[in-house]
Amino acid sequence: MQGSANLTIMINAARKAGRSLVKDFREVENLQVSSKAAGDFVSRADIASEKIIRDMLTEARPNYGWLGEESEPVEGKDPTRRWIVDPLDGTTNFLHGLPHWAISIALEFKGEIVAAVIFDPAKDELYVAEKGSGAFMNDQRLRVSNRDRMIECIFATGLPFAGKLTLPATLHDLAQLMPACAGVRRWGAAALDLAYVAAGRYDGFWERELNPWDMAAGLLLVREAGGFVAPLREDSTIFERGEVIAANSAIFEKFARIIRQRPA
Repeated sequence: MQGSANLTIMINAARKAGRSLVKDFREVENLQVSSKAAGDFVSRADIASEKIIRDMLTEARPNYGWLGEESEPVEGKDPTRRWIVDPLDGTTNFLHGLPHWAISIALEFKGEIVAAVIFDPAKDELYVAEKGSGAFMNDQRLRVSNRDRMIECIFATGLPFAGKLTLPATLHDLAQLMPACAGVRRWGAAALDLAYVAAGRYDGFWERELNPWDMAAGLLLVREAGGFVAPLREDSTIFERGEVIAANSAIFEKFARIIRQRPA
């Protein structure tokens, strides 16, 4: 696709950071099996990736604001525009040598995501979208799936870990959803989960306790691929509570009705 100047800047930053992360990923298997050593290594990889992205974006657009996972937010001189960046989504996968992680970059304009890049360097899959211009993966136009029967659909989510308080709610979701569908996947990278909904690989996705950088780019990809995204609770916004439901248009209402059920 022919994108805007901003999208080109985002793609170049994602690719450069991706090269750095791939080099570091090859070193993961050489680490001692020590959580501290491995964790420190991945933290350095994360921070190095964010620095590459931030330096490139800031040099190109010095007046834009910044929201990134590994650094303090910055209010830009242009208060209407902000980069939202996750330099390594799927850190635990990266740490374990699992090739399922990505870089996520979104551009927000007046509170709305208008450009998105998700890059999966391990598979060399580059997902891009701009508002009103469609969604693409490696220049191939993306469309959400057209499945309309729950029993034929597969969904993705993130399972709460390490004492997260949303475990009971998520277990309730699974108990309601799994008998009604063809399967649920938990692959550990929310940005890629949303990209896979846009690509029609998953029929839907939901998760709680997400940060804006986990999902900003993916939300636009799903919308531009013809899908629906909405807050889990209809009386809030997606970023406000960090909760999202995304799906193809045919299945969205059935899927959302199940996920929005309250435990008895």
